[in-house]
Amino acid sequence: MTKLIVEGMNCGHCVKAVTEALEGVSGAGSVVEVSLESGEAVVNGEADVGALIAAIEEKGFAAKVA
Repeated sequence: MTKLIVEGMNCGHCVKAVTEALEGVSGAGSVVEVSLESGEAVVNGEADVGALIAAIEEKGFAAKVA
């Protein structure tokens, strides 16, 4: 499990964009939880953390390991 802090999300569309980006990363698994309230994303899987952060950044958000 990997927990990330995602900065810049302010609506449901943002959550959807981050969720889709993370689901597209190899090894992320099918369970991805993104919370607008906490600004966190949790990925259950063995995906590379750098790849997860890069996918989020490609969508225009900042991310770091929680």
